[in-house]
Amino acid sequence: MIPLLADPAEFAALVQRFFAERLLQQQAVSPRTVAAYRDTFRLLLGYAERQLGKPPARLALGDVDAELILGFLAHLEAERHNTVRSRNARLAAVRAFARYVALQCPPALLIAQRILAIPMKRFDKPLLGFLSRDEVQALLTAPDPATWYGRRDRVLLQLLYNTGARVSELIGIRVHDLELDVTPSVRLHGKGRKQRTVPLWKETVVEIRRWLQSAGLQKDQALLPNRWGKPMTRSNVAERLARAVSAATPRCPSLQGRVISPHTLRHTTAMHLLQAGVDLTVIALWLGHESPVTTHGYVEADLAMKERALAAIAPPETHGVRYRPADALLKFLQAL
Repeated sequence: MIPLLADPAEFAALVQRFFAERLLQQQAVSPRTVAAYRDTFRLLLGYAERQLGKPPARLALGDVDAELILGFLAHLEAERHNTVRSRNARLAAVRAFARYVALQCPPALLIAQRILAIPMKRFDKPLLGFLSRDEVQALLTAPDPATWYGRRDRVLLQLLYNTGARVSELIGIRVHDLELDVTPSVRLHGKGRKQRTVPLWKETVVEIRRWLQSAGLQKDQALLPNRWGKPMTRSNVAERLARAVSAATPRCPSLQGRVISPHTLRHTTAMHLLQAGVDLTVIALWLGHESPVTTHGYVEADLAMKERALAAIAPPETHGVRYRPADALLKFLQAL
């Protein structure tokens, strides 16, 4: 083996430069991306230690080959029960490192190429789930406005539905991101350091004003804090949403047994905008999609739109003529 590929110090230096120079300095990726890549490498190094019997400090570049990566991906699915999406996200982080290695360490080019040749795994993409307007209304009014938690949760749910925000965007909202006077809106800090401004409905502004009046938050504080005054976490948001669903179910039985996540409300926002006749490009901007192509999935989920399209192309009074083969051979082939 080439000495450079067997040197643990070289591998450690490449990993450190990949994070410190490539990701943070050259690409200036978001903290969330750095955290996702960091977690991938922590899992990968732990897996390599168990498989090869080497602690991370003794791992060399030649050890981290395509065979090890394939085993790591299989481990994620079989033992950690990760979804294919998560498996692909971990592979994306490893491939980014492999591209960096190919440029920085030419002797490792063959190893990097074999890793880059590992394909993303395909998976079934289910139709997007969303709530009806009655279900949304039951959910929004479920938290008790007489309590501190209830007032906060009403703002949380109203903002999720109004803005279609991702959870990371929602919990990142500070009080100074709000504009409630002239043209009510909120500034969201999205993926890839992208910011967007989303208009607020009158009902949302009413809930926010009521919450700010009672909570006494400062401009630089999180709009949706936990009991210690820190921003809510993803799991905290999911838990409060589950409580709201449980409270709303007696008044809206159709919620019974439904799996409703914060992302379900994001889908619901998009579907309701689409059903109201809002253009797909506007919905893409509303949701912070990089391309309107991402938003096309919502059209697939709208059965009512498909039914209207079907009625437009085949009016009820039109009677089609059934094809009947005139030739015996054609009849035989038709019957197969």
